[in-house]
Amino acid sequence: MASSRVRAMAGAAAVAAVAGAAQQVSSDRIMAQHVAAAAIASGVGVGRDPEDTSSSSCRAASLYRKLSWTPTSHKELQSAEQRLLKLLKTPYVKRDVDIGPDPIAKAAKSQWFGGSAPAKSRYLNTISFESEQQQEGLPTLVCVHGYGAGLGFFFRNFDSLAQRFRLHALDLIGWGLSDRPEFPCKTTEETEIWFRDSLEEWRKAMGIDKMILMGHSFGGYVSFIYALQYPQHVQHLILVGPAGFGTPTNRLKEFQATWTGAFANKVWEWNITPQSIIRSLGRFGPGAVRRYTDVRFVQRSQGDQLTETEAELFTDYLYHTIAAKRSGELCLRHIFSLGAFARIPLLDRASNLDVPTTFIYGEDDWMDYRGGELTCKAMKQCGEVLRIPRAGHYVFMDNAAGFHSAVLHACKPYWDEKSRGGVAMEIDERAFFRGERWAADGQPLLVEGEERFWPKKMRGLIKDETA
Repeated sequence: MASSRVRAMAGAAAVAAVAGAAQQVSSDRIMAQHVAAAAIASGVGVGRDPEDTSSSSCRAASLYRKLSWTPTSHKELQSAEQRLLKLLKTPYVKRDVDIGPDPIAKAAKSQWFGGSAPAKSRYLNTISFESEQQQEGLPTLVCVHGYGAGLGFFFRNFDSLAQRFRLHALDLIGWGLSDRPEFPCKTTEETEIWFRDSLEEWRKAMGIDKMILMGHSFGGYVSFIYALQYPQHVQHLILVGPAGFGTPTNRLKEFQATWTGAFANKVWEWNITPQSIIRSLGRFGPGAVRRYTDVRFVQRSQGDQLTETEAELFTDYLYHTIAAKRSGELCLRHIFSLGAFARIPLLDRASNLDVPTTFIYGEDDWMDYRGGELTCKAMKQCGEVLRIPRAGHYVFMDNAAGFHSAVLHACKPYWDEKSRGGVAMEIDERAFFRGERWAADGQPLLVEGEERFWPKKMRGLIKDETA
């Protein structure tokens, strides 16, 4: 499995290299943009109010979109997010949270130009569900998306979670509708600090003292390193299919020793990202993303398929998120090596984690849940691994009901006595299954009789794998 995954990534990287080169030499693209710009400038649209709908300015804008190589913009992404979030029934507040200037970029500019460099403030796109009538006694939950994603990926979960939490979701720096500055980092350590401390500045700006921090995939990586540095602000850590806990297999090492593996590794170091592939496809990019979402979330969905409306809105949101200005995506080669293995493995740092932690995986998640189990054994605090059937890596989309039960189960200690009874009634213990639960001393805590909640094909298998 590891070998096929690496070969697929190598193939994608090779395609990306060719596509990237084609994009750079495409004089047609450059000419198209100049023609479109001239068309707009020659019309009466220049200097008009953005809401102007006169026929000449509309025709010019339409011509620009048709001729532009990559059909996206910040406004297109804003519109796509707004349409996707209209599916929600719960009111929310949207804001750009100021997190101050970038200390890494400022230091780099000072080194080059001397003296103090001008500091531009940054912001993180945030939505909050804070009904005053429902917030008393509720814990605070913060949702952090994964690589190549945005807060809109949790659209199937917001309504349910907002009933039980003071709920916030944000776009990480360099992603979604958050600020997308030039990526300033040169090392793994700088990259971790860039993401980690921007999250801390966001917390301070929001006035949150303690939070349940929930991160998916790369967002799980960021959440973990945040909890290592700022444990006093993390009440509980929920890592959903987190990246960074696996270790390279022998098959991967054997593949890297071949000429194909060496080439794939070279392409990886060039930092050709999945986003750059989509951008290089130009006007064919939306179609490629549409085919992906149709296959992954409809035709071959492991759980609850997206409806036709959901698929259309999510596809549009995903494309504009991917195709937007590159920024945070460039963390890829600094954080991970070929095969998406952490350059500084999180498992090696688990003994320093002093926060109660729950790992949640889809049953068919390509992230290995055994990395979570090993981490739980090494931590100072209690840890638990939950797996949800009929779900893959996007467990919160594939099986939203099961995911909701797993999150409530993980957070049971944090409601007041008045709310706890209602929460317990919402938890379907059959919606997820557990292997072993570990206490702070690394010893397993077995719950008698819980094996009956495991799917039949998993009974006996879990104990064998975790023995």
